[in-house]
Amino acid sequence: MKTHALTDIGLTRAENQDCFYTSEMPVGNLPNLFIVADGMGGHVGGRCASHKALEAVIEYIRDTKETKPELIFRNAFAFANEEVMKEAKEKNLEGMGTTLVAATINDNCLVAANVGDSRLYVVSPGEIRQITVDHSWVEKMVRLGELEPDEARTHEKKNVITRAIGMMEELKVDVFEVPIAEEERILMCSDGLTNMIEDEQIRIIINSQRDVIERTEKLVETANQNGGKDNITVVVIEP
Repeated sequence: MKTHALTDIGLTRAENQDCFYTSEMPVGNLPNLFIVADGMGGHVGGRCASHKALEAVIEYIRDTKETKPELIFRNAFAFANEEVMKEAKEKNLEGMGTTLVAATINDNCLVAANVGDSRLYVVSPGEIRQITVDHSWVEKMVRLGELEPDEARTHEKKNVITRAIGMMEELKVDVFEVPIAEEERILMCSDGLTNMIEDEQIRIIINSQRDVIERTEKLVETANQNGGKDNITVVVIEP
């Protein structure tokens, strides 16, 4: 397995509210662990929320006796939700929250969980597949047939999130299990990447670079060349 991760403030933000975690080694009962979080809720709140959620997920996974990845992720996200809400109340930062996408890979099987609009893709030489589903207003409108995907990319409400860690007491977590073929790579990212680069261009970049480091760096570089309007976080995994 080869992995590389990179986070960048972008060209317009005053602070980086994204964060990530990668471990190719076991974490608790998971064989490996990869996480991306994108905070929201003001200058201080967004960064606090993303880092708190990341720490809470890792803490839960390290300590739990649960062995099923799906349940580990669901419970870890629920624990993170409680911890972020508690932190918001203690620091008077109510309204802060974060997206969260996490993944683990075992025996060519990927298990991923997400809340919000940070994404996980599976990329092959000829195809890019978004595995996670955005929890956003525009995604809901696309699914209802009231917005075209191209319209959603530039819609004024594209940043309105319908589900996030720390924003609701009853949290629903989506979990996905997909097989991974030998030539496929995994991309995890915040919306600072996907709002700046279309999926097909992402596929081309990933397949045209020499190694996992160049793939990650080229994605961030291109997002900034296209405007860099948000923080950008990219994790590329080659199982």
